[in-house]
Amino acid sequence: MKNTFVHLHVHSDYSLLDGACRINDLVDKTKSLNMKSLALTDHGNMFGAIGFYEYARQNGIKPILGFESYVAQESRFTKEAGKDGKQRIYHLTLLAENNEGYRNLLKLASSAYLEGFYYKPRIDKELLNKHSKGIICLSGCMKSEINQNLFNNNYDRALNAASQYKDIFGKDNFYLELQDNKIERQDELVKMAVRISQELGLKTVATNDIHYMEPDDYFAHDALLCINTGKSINDTKRMRMNTNEFYFKSQEQMEEIFKDMPEATMNTSLISDRCCVELELNKMHLPRFHPKEDSICYKPGMTNKQLLRELCKHGALEIYKKPDDVINKRLDHELSVIEETNFVDYFLIVWDFIDFARKEHIPAIARGSGAGSLVAYVLGITNIDPVKYDLLFERFLNAERLSMPDLDIDFCAEGRDKVIQYVRNRYGGDSNVAQIITFGTMKAKAVIRDVGRVMDIPLPVVNKVAKLIPPTLNITLQEALEQEPELKSMYDNEQQIQDLFNISSKLEGLRRHASTHAAGVVVSDEPLTNYIPLAKNKDVVITQFDGETLVDKIGLLKADFLGVRKFTVIDKATKLIKATTGKTIDIGKIPLDDKNTYELLSRGDVKGVFQVETSRGFRDLLIKLKPDKFEYILPLVALYRPGPLQSGMVDTFINCRHGREEVSYLHPKLEPLLKETYGLMVYQEQVMRIANRLGGFTLNEADNLRKAMGKKKPEVMAKFKNQFIDGAVKNDIPKNIAEKIFELMEHFAGYGFNKSHSAAYAMVCYQTAYLKANYPTQYMAAQMTCEKQNNEKIVDYMHECNRMGIELLPPCVNESYSDFTIVSDKKIRFGLGAIKNVGEKAIKSIITARKNDGEFSSIFDFCERVDLRLVNKQVMESLIKSGCFDALPGYRAQFFEGIDTLLQIGAKSNRDRRMGQMNLFGTQEKTTNSNSLHQLPETEKWSEKQLLKAEKEALGLYVSSHPLKRFKKVIEEYSDTSTGNLPETSEDADVLIGGIIDSINRTTTKKGKPIVYFTIEDMEGIAKCVIFEKKLASLNNLLHANEVVFIKGKVNFRDTEPSVRVTEIITPEDMEKIVENKSPGNAIIRLEYSQINDDVLSRLKEILSANKGPSPVFIKFELPGEKAVTIKASEKYSVSLNENVLNGVKNLVGESSLVSKSV
Repeated sequence: MKNTFVHLHVHSDYSLLDGACRINDLVDKTKSLNMKSLALTDHGNMFGAIGFYEYARQNGIKPILGFESYVAQESRFTKEAGKDGKQRIYHLTLLAENNEGYRNLLKLASSAYLEGFYYKPRIDKELLNKHSKGIICLSGCMKSEINQNLFNNNYDRALNAASQYKDIFGKDNFYLELQDNKIERQDELVKMAVRISQELGLKTVATNDIHYMEPDDYFAHDALLCINTGKSINDTKRMRMNTNEFYFKSQEQMEEIFKDMPEATMNTSLISDRCCVELELNKMHLPRFHPKEDSICYKPGMTNKQLLRELCKHGALEIYKKPDDVINKRLDHELSVIEETNFVDYFLIVWDFIDFARKEHIPAIARGSGAGSLVAYVLGITNIDPVKYDLLFERFLNAERLSMPDLDIDFCAEGRDKVIQYVRNRYGGDSNVAQIITFGTMKAKAVIRDVGRVMDIPLPVVNKVAKLIPPTLNITLQEALEQEPELKSMYDNEQQIQDLFNISSKLEGLRRHASTHAAGVVVSDEPLTNYIPLAKNKDVVITQFDGETLVDKIGLLKADFLGVRKFTVIDKATKLIKATTGKTIDIGKIPLDDKNTYELLSRGDVKGVFQVETSRGFRDLLIKLKPDKFEYILPLVALYRPGPLQSGMVDTFINCRHGREEVSYLHPKLEPLLKETYGLMVYQEQVMRIANRLGGFTLNEADNLRKAMGKKKPEVMAKFKNQFIDGAVKNDIPKNIAEKIFELMEHFAGYGFNKSHSAAYAMVCYQTAYLKANYPTQYMAAQMTCEKQNNEKIVDYMHECNRMGIELLPPCVNESYSDFTIVSDKKIRFGLGAIKNVGEKAIKSIITARKNDGEFSSIFDFCERVDLRLVNKQVMESLIKSGCFDALPGYRAQFFEGIDTLLQIGAKSNRDRRMGQMNLFGTQEKTTNSNSLHQLPETEKWSEKQLLKAEKEALGLYVSSHPLKRFKKVIEEYSDTSTGNLPETSEDADVLIGGIIDSINRTTTKKGKPIVYFTIEDMEGIAKCVIFEKKLASLNNLLHANEVVFIKGKVNFRDTEPSVRVTEIITPEDMEKIVENKSPGNAIIRLEYSQINDDVLSRLKEILSANKGPSPVFIKFELPGEKAVTIKASEKYSVSLNENVLNGVKNLVGESSLVSKSV
């Protein structure tokens, strides 16, 4: 027999940074204590409602859905603090009695965010009156309106509040909530609440306000509260729960606490019995597509099915001209499946907003498994021909495993919001369209840093612990202890580290914060609050349920609208090509056999190329692979992942590609299926094809097999294995070979990648490489325009322009526009929009004046013609510093010195023009040169150092020259890495970098200890640096902005961003003295097995022989599965570690293949 007590006031980790209970743990505990039911009442939200509902029912526990609301003292629309500076809100526990009550909870939880949010999501009594039906209300915890009044000795107000709630919910649906967590005066409140219940004829109910699972979780929960409030656990004045009684108690414990009030515990069971919510999950709620009168192919009276078929027919004719039987049959098959599964409206809706994007000239394309659909291709939703590249529709839409199609749609970043707004307007506004919530969790490294901070553990100690956690995706703290001996030793021998781990382990994986998903948008057939609760993140309406819940459980249409900056780059580049050459480039129709493109990719010239620019590893892979057709770009994303890289699959692929390794197949029937990937199963679609062609599976069954292999369920796999072997034997494949093939499929399923996804990425990679290879100036100008607010990226691309022989000119008032523009072949003019303090309105004024009356003849002419209300003194200073007036008479120091006079003269001209005071001829025609009337002040020119300093202030970088120019040789000779290579170095690697110091920030840690942050810039980019207290005293006098130095230190990573923990600062002069007294460093060249061949070795000899010097050469051969072998080369191959050697070896065998130690 089940216990009768039910916990009705319970917080999970969806009570963000307050609840420390995982939903599964709560349900499991309920089950283990033989309780029949459980409520979930998170603070102000219903984030976890569906996950809780599903898991509880799966485990035979009755779920009670609710939330602990925040009730505004006055109106939810009043958003101001009280006289004491504190906001007035009370807590109130709300439970859904039935489906109507659940729907009312959805409305209340939504309105709390959309209408009442003020620090917290708040409702008010007006809303409660409106949405009270079907809700059982408990009066709340110590922070409730009743208890706060009782606590302040105002019994009458408490009584009046209880009476109001009784009127709102009805006598039988409002309960006085009793809690006894051993908090000071709580027993008094319980007695007075009982008195109120007696006076008003109300019932009482006992709850425990659960925030954690066990009594000893108190310390972890206390740390969680400190993370929430930014306080230390040693802070005596902070918010805290003063007892360890807020845990999941048994019925016996609760009955003992309330032994004098047995009806309060019994009422929990009665409430539980009354609460019966039956959710209708897994049902589709797709919006209905209503065609516009002027829609292409639409005729009055046409059904949506007919319209979709007509659109597909039209698209197929445009693409294929004369579609053959293969195309027609596949199209008919896909359309039949789409019709049977009731996804016609889905495809029409997606087609509609992509069609809108195209008409608005917003680049848009879908990627992911949707690229396997021919229907999507002929509708223009995708840009990959699934027939040509053997992509499978069933990987996208499986009629045997019905689930909502999931299309990821990439838009030009600048047009994404416009498309989302179109969808809002078209399908019901904010009530029917919302973006999707996502939750950040406390992962291993992050939770160690969070807990270490609130425990006041010194930052270097916390950093050391965090860095010892292996960088494996989703690694747990327990796994880290098992894998890292040093970490285990610290845990075993240092009490502080043990405490850190023990607390962190209890918080690990809890949800830390909610935010807006980068791309997800959900669309409903009815107002969303009929199905889900909504929230708000700043001004964006978002769902309270995550994307998986919305699609798989609620059945709403979800699409990912991702703003991709490279699409904007492509768009701007094609416009620049049109403007400068007259050529119209349709990026969807460029040739896929362009020689220049493949040569660019094969030499690893990928800065700015989509996907492959993000990693040096990608670059090395391209250099080794040397693609010469699209089919070799297609597997890049699939291969460059940890599984294939660690398994040796990538080396095998490269060796087979170049004929250094023989391709083999377990059976001849595998050859046509695996030929394109040299006998390797690279794609999930290949696993499906093998199951289909060899094992006799339907493609739907093959997709089920693929999914089962990913989940690795033994009982399911055993069934599929038997089916495959039986089918293979019928296809004349020996049983033992069939078994080996299936084992191989299982093995590769762990590495297999969605080919449709890979193909979509490959196409954008090729398109960007094509533009860079054939229209380099236009492409780089577009790149910099799209990154004009990101100094680090601009510096990066500026260096790339220099390498490519493209000159980047400083901004100019007579040539620059807001964007970066092309002034001639191989010359790009800096954009005004990238200058600090120069806004778009000021830029518009400059361009309008230039367009109306021609180029500016002098700075006086400029000031007289632009609107100085927009081009004010601050704007003028930035324009002067950046070099915008360099082409006009005078120089920067004169302009800057005379700025007040310039503005006075210009202001008078502005006033005269506005008042209509024309010259004698009644026109604005210039009859006198401004220079003849006005003179610039005589002053000394700025030195190069002053000029570049001012340029850096205005632009964030150097354009006309670079302070490192005269140090270029010494930096290249003595540095062992560059800022550009830092992301590819390992954690704690020792580095030596030469560059110029910038952005010094001297501050203190939370403990008041001095610390300095600064950046160092070299000719490749910018790196962040930090000096801790221990080293600061000896280095402080060497730390000056705009000084050229060498820094030595260790590389640290925070997420994926590197920084340098500096241990030494050396001037260039001191560096030369150090080097004079040191023997030359070694050159270590690393060769992988796939690179060892006569051609590579011969060319390596040529590079070494042409650059003789003092550094001995060592060749390190790395063989798969074996220990690396290092061989010292003959003395005649000793080299000078100069740029020729570095670049020569890099281009021959990859960027990470040469290691040199000079200091």
